Amino acid sequence: MTSPSPSPASPASPASDPSHPTAARPSVADLFSADGRLKAIPRRAARRAQLLAHLAATLFEPSRSYSEREVNEALRGVHEDFPALRRYLVTGGELSRTKDGSAYRRTGARRQQPGSPGGAIPSVA
Repeated sequence: MTSPSPSPASPASPASDPSHPTAARPSVADLFSADGRLKAIPRRAARRAQLLAHLAATLFEPSRSYSEREVNEALRGVHEDFPALRRYLVTGGELSRTKDGSAYRRTGARRQQPGSPGGAIPSVA
């Protein structure tokens, strides 16, 4: 008589494993208070990138050029540390700016090119 083989351990469900590709991501809406202001700028790079993509898509039109003042006003409505948000948007590739910093344009997120210096600021032609 043979004894039954032990049953294999059941795999963890995707919802319980945050590294699983089908695990539910927290919504960007969770980062905002009821009055529409950002509670805090996320420290985790992936979560911050998710927020920045949302801000760029909701606050800036892709075909329009913005002055620094306009960018600041839009971001000030979201969080008091608007200079940090502006910097993150530029270094994250969501906004580009001219060399002199006088004009900004929504670009959509770009992956950093191999060999390019970290934090390099793409410029608007």
